[in-house]
Amino acid sequence: MGFAKICFSLVHLVPILPLLGAIVNGFLTFLGRKVPKGLTAFIACGSLFAAFLISAGTFLYVTGLPEEAREITITLFPWIDLGGFKADVAFLIDPLALTMMLVVTGVGSLIHLYSVGYMHDDPGFSRYFSYLNLFCFAMLTLVMGANVPMLFVGWEGVGLCSYLLIGFWFTDQEKAAAGMKAFIVNRIGDFAFLVGFLLLYWTLYSLGTPTVTFTEIRDAAPMLVGKTWNGVPVLVLVTLLFFVGATGKSAQIPLYTWLPDAMAGPTPVSALIHAATMVTAGVYMIGRMSGLYSLAPETRMIVSTIGFSTAMFAAVIAFAQNDIKKVLAYSTVSQLGFMFGAMGTGMYAAGIFHLVTHAFFKACLFLGSGSVIHAMRGEQDIQKMGGLKEHMPITYKTFLLATLAIAGIFPFAGFFSKDEILWQTFNQYKVLWTVGLVTAAGTAIYMFRMVTLTFFGKCRADEHTKHHLHESPATMTIPLIVLAALSVAGGFLGVPEALGHLVGWHHSNLLERWLEPAFVLPKAPAMAPHAVEYGLMVLSLAVAIVGCLIGYTLFSKRAEGVDSLGRASDIPEALAARFPGLHRAMQNKFYVDEIYQAVFVNNLLRLNDFLAKFDLRVVDGIVNLAGFLTKVGAYISGGFDRIFVDGLVNLVANITRWGGAGVRRLQSGQIQTYLYYTVGGVLLVVLYRLL
Repeated sequence: MGFAKICFSLVHLVPILPLLGAIVNGFLTFLGRKVPKGLTAFIACGSLFAAFLISAGTFLYVTGLPEEAREITITLFPWIDLGGFKADVAFLIDPLALTMMLVVTGVGSLIHLYSVGYMHDDPGFSRYFSYLNLFCFAMLTLVMGANVPMLFVGWEGVGLCSYLLIGFWFTDQEKAAAGMKAFIVNRIGDFAFLVGFLLLYWTLYSLGTPTVTFTEIRDAAPMLVGKTWNGVPVLVLVTLLFFVGATGKSAQIPLYTWLPDAMAGPTPVSALIHAATMVTAGVYMIGRMSGLYSLAPETRMIVSTIGFSTAMFAAVIAFAQNDIKKVLAYSTVSQLGFMFGAMGTGMYAAGIFHLVTHAFFKACLFLGSGSVIHAMRGEQDIQKMGGLKEHMPITYKTFLLATLAIAGIFPFAGFFSKDEILWQTFNQYKVLWTVGLVTAAGTAIYMFRMVTLTFFGKCRADEHTKHHLHESPATMTIPLIVLAALSVAGGFLGVPEALGHLVGWHHSNLLERWLEPAFVLPKAPAMAPHAVEYGLMVLSLAVAIVGCLIGYTLFSKRAEGVDSLGRASDIPEALAARFPGLHRAMQNKFYVDEIYQAVFVNNLLRLNDFLAKFDLRVVDGIVNLAGFLTKVGAYISGGFDRIFVDGLVNLVANITRWGGAGVRRLQSGQIQTYLYYTVGGVLLVVLYRLL
C-alpha cells in the first residue's frame, strides 16, 4: 500500500487531529506555567502538520483516479434521524474539498509555526494554541462536510473561534468588544443562511426529495426551476439567503464591518482568519452550492455587483488608513470582493483560484506586518515607521514580493488569478470589469503607499524604538520565506490558456482543470477572441505597474521624513487639503460604523429600553393590579363568609339550641307534671270545642 493510499485511508483524521490538539492544549491550559511551551507548540503544530501530510497524500491518491471517480463520500456514523430528516457525520472528498484542505492545513501550519515565536512570551500560550487548533478543526469540518448540517456546524464553529481569538486578550475592553462585534454581526448572516437552508429542505421535501447532502441537492436542483414561494422563485430566494450568510462570513457589504475590527486579536490570528479560514467560507459555500447558483442568474448578477462594489469601496477606505493591519484588513475585504465577483460570473474555478493565491500573499503580508509590529515594540502606525528594510531584510523582501503579488504584477501569483477574474467579468459585465480594473489600480497604489512608508526612507520612530529594531527569529521568518515563494510561483497553477498556447503549453490552467468537475457550470457566455484577452492582460499589467509607481512616488518624500505640511510638492497632503471632507470621510471609513450605531444599535437599545420599561410598568403593573384586586376580592369574600354565611349558620344553630333548651325543660321526668300537662291539654281541647 503506497503512501498516498495510506493517507486516503486516514483522511477522516484530518479534522480530528487538530481537534485532539485543541483538547490536549486546552487541558494543559489548566496546568498553567508548569507546562513546557515546547510541548504545547509540538502538539499544536504537529497535529496540524500531520493533517497537512494526510491531505497532501490524499490529494495525490485522488489525482490518480479517473475524473469521474474523484468524488468520494466517507460516512463515519449516523447523526440525525428525525421525522424523515436524516444527516450523517460524513465527509465529501472531491477536488474542491481537497483544495481547501490543503490551503487550511498548509497555510495554517505555517501560521502555527510563526505563532510559536510571536506568542512566546504571552502567558496564555497554551490557551492560544488550543483556540488556534480548534479554529482549524471547525474550518476543516466546514470544507469536508458532505451535507449542509455538517457545513453549518463548521460555519458556526469558525464564528465561535473567531470570537475567542479576536477577543483573546479579553481583559482589554476594546479587544473584547471587537470579538463580540464579530460574533454578533456574523449571527445576522447565519440567521439568513439557516432560513435559506430550511426553505430549501422544505421545498425539496414537498417535491419528494428530502435531502441535505450536497451531491443529492446538486442532482435535485433542476427540480426547483419554476417553483415559487409567495410569487418569488425559490431558487432566487434560497441562493440570496445563502449569499446573505456569505456576506457575514466573508465580510461583504453590508456585513463587512467586523473584519477590520478583528485586528484586535494577535496578528497570526488575523493571518489565519484573513487567509486560510473564516473569510473564505462564503466563497467556498457558493462553489459548493454551484448546482443552485448556476440556475439562478439573477442572484449571480447580485453576487457580482456586491462583490465588485465591496472591492472598490474597501480599496478607497484603505487609501487613508495608517494602521498597517487596518490597511491589510480592508485589502482583504477588497480581494474577497474580487472572489465574489468571479463566483457571480459562474466561473467558480477562477474565484477559488484567487482564494488560493490570496491565501499565500495575504498570509505573508499579515505575518510580515506582525514581524514589523514585533520589531517596533507594538507600534502599528505606518506614519511612525520608515527605513525598516535595512533592519529587517527578510521581512522586507518577503513583504515586497507579497505586495507585488497582490498588486497583480507579472509573473507573481496575483497577476494570474486577478487577470482570470477580470477576463471572465469582461465577457459578461463590462461595467463591473471597469470597476474591477480601477480597483486593481487602487490596490497597487495603497499597497505601495504602505510599503514605502514602512520600509523606505528614514525611520520616524522614537530613539528607544530605533534601538530595538531587529529581524524576527527563524520561527517567524521561515514561514515568511515559504509564503513569499508561494506568492511568487503560486500563479502558475492557473496560467490562462491563452498564455499557455503562446508558449506551446496546452491545458496550462491546471487548477481550473482540476476544479471544474466539482462544479455545475452555467451556460458559457460568448467569449471575446484571444486578441482581446491579450490586450486586456497588457492593460491590467500596465494599470498595476502604474499604480505601484504612483504609490511609491507619491509617498517616497514622506518616507524620507520630510515635513510635508504646506508643501505643494507633497501631492497626498495637497489633495487632502483640497478635499478635506472626502479625506476625513475616508479616514473615518465613511462613518459606516457610526451609521450602523445610530440606525441599528442605538435604536435597538432604545427598543430594549422601551420594552424593559413596558415590562416594568405595564406588564408588572397589570400583574400587581390583578394581585391587588384578587386580595380585595378575597377580603370581601372572607368578610361575607365570616359575617353572613357563618352568621346564618350560627343563627340556625342558636335557634336550634334555644329550641332544644326550651323543649328540654318540658322533659322534667316528673309524672305529676306530665299529668298536669295532659289535663291542661284536655281542658283546652274541650274548651275549644265548646266555644
